[in-house]
Amino acid sequence: MKFGNHTTVTKFIVLGLTKDPTFCVIFFVIFLGVYVITLLGNISIIILIRSCSQLHTPMYLFLSHLALVDIGYSTSVTPIMLTGFLRHGTALPVAGCEAQLCSVVLFGTAECFLLAAMAYDRYVAICSPLLYSTHMSPRVCILLVGTSYLGGCVNAWTFTGCLLTLSFCGPNQIDHFFCDFSPLLKLSCSDISIVEIIPSISSGSIIVVTVFVIILSYVYILTTILKMRSTEGRQKAFSTCTSHFTAVTLYYGTITFIYVIPKSSYSTDQNRVVSVFYTVVIPMLNPLIYSLRNRDVKEALKKATVRIYS
Repeated sequence: MKFGNHTTVTKFIVLGLTKDPTFCVIFFVIFLGVYVITLLGNISIIILIRSCSQLHTPMYLFLSHLALVDIGYSTSVTPIMLTGFLRHGTALPVAGCEAQLCSVVLFGTAECFLLAAMAYDRYVAICSPLLYSTHMSPRVCILLVGTSYLGGCVNAWTFTGCLLTLSFCGPNQIDHFFCDFSPLLKLSCSDISIVEIIPSISSGSIIVVTVFVIILSYVYILTTILKMRSTEGRQKAFSTCTSHFTAVTLYYGTITFIYVIPKSSYSTDQNRVVSVFYTVVIPMLNPLIYSLRNRDVKEALKKATVRIYS
């Protein structure tokens, strides 16, 4: 069978994190637990925000979509990775591999845009509180959320479109735990000189733009906070930003390692470890970060718990 007119490869074998049977069992238990916590945590955040009127604000609208994106992000990778631990490698059809790459890029890019939108929201709330209702109107919020998903779709189609131009006519074993773009390039028998540049430009542009928005927002936020005379006001302003800043630092720290630092400076094993962190672990950590470090979420959670048991 041929895929299009270019390739004789009909499926890829995703080798996974390890071939050691003992580690496979240990990793299966660990990552199954991580995935369950990810689903429960993010679904709980979404339900809590939708059910509590005090959380019906732009900040928590973005947070609910961040939780939704984290569910999609983790689900794109974790179930197939878990299957690989049981079977010591997972066979995926070419179309399935392309679909996985597309979904990972879509949700990963949408997360970048949402984190930037949340930074802008905190900037408006702290630096221009009197204009908050105007600058963060429902129409603006919908536009920012829509842009996040649209940006994810465009970047995903950039990666997928480049992948569709490649021919695979030799080895079909992917030395990774999901169908990432770089390992797929290594298996191609096509000229990849141009194909590998286009996604890098696309992803790099998105990272630069969103990081610029985040840094600029926090520069203005920090300047405004330092000008506040009230200690209580400073603490309250800091408390509304710490959760988001923690999430931003974790996420951008890992994707910078993968997409910005030259590949020659780190090994394939290091690549896999960092990839596990930003595709599997961070989606689990985000709801914990926002629930444990956010006063409004903790109060809403207490009220919801009281309603359930009363």
